[in-house]
Amino acid sequence: MHRRTFVKNSIACAWGAAAVGNALVGPRAHASSRGDPDTRPNIIGPRPGFSPQIGTLLSMLDWMRPTVLASVKDLTSAQLDYLHDAKANTIGALLLHLAATERLYQIHTFEGKKWGAWDEETKQRWLVPMNLGKDARESIQGHELSFYLDALAAGRDRTRAEFRKRDDAWLMQVDPDWPWGPTNNYCKWFHVCEHESHHDGQIKWIKGRLPGKADASE
Repeated sequence: MHRRTFVKNSIACAWGAAAVGNALVGPRAHASSRGDPDTRPNIIGPRPGFSPQIGTLLSMLDWMRPTVLASVKDLTSAQLDYLHDAKANTIGALLLHLAATERLYQIHTFEGKKWGAWDEETKQRWLVPMNLGKDARESIQGHELSFYLDALAAGRDRTRAEFRKRDDAWLMQVDPDWPWGPTNNYCKWFHVCEHESHHDGQIKWIKGRLPGKADASE
């Protein structure tokens, strides 16, 4: 939940074209001459079925997610459980942390729950991956990659469905009591997006140090 302050580097070059349905490099395409939303993955902007700003936000979220998925493609359970040192996080725990973050922001912004006022079911399922640390190192292990990918996909499907119900006025609503100062829903959800970029860098760092990994340049 803490605010991340970092400069996002150009990690998109790690992506192959098949991962996003189009290359993330090369010339940017022009918007449709008819004025319709351009839904190609490298065009940040409105999306059909969503208010203009919500669609633009969703295009950012959808641009970031395949980068994370590319970073973990084909990793084994043992690789997902690899712990570099006693204070590190595993790749698996970081993936579940991303799913937990999205879920808690859903509960907070869509259901109107005060941050931290979680019900018992939410606490049991999501607080360990959300908080990471010792408990996550001990309990988040033994899962195949599909376990994490399913959690991420389910969360994004829920976000997409809830965004369809809302408009730009909701997105711009300001929470005056947010920990880092007055913050609107747009900023909160952009944080979910940049949060994935932040942890994708950690995932790449760990991946480059997996046992048997010849090249640690990532």
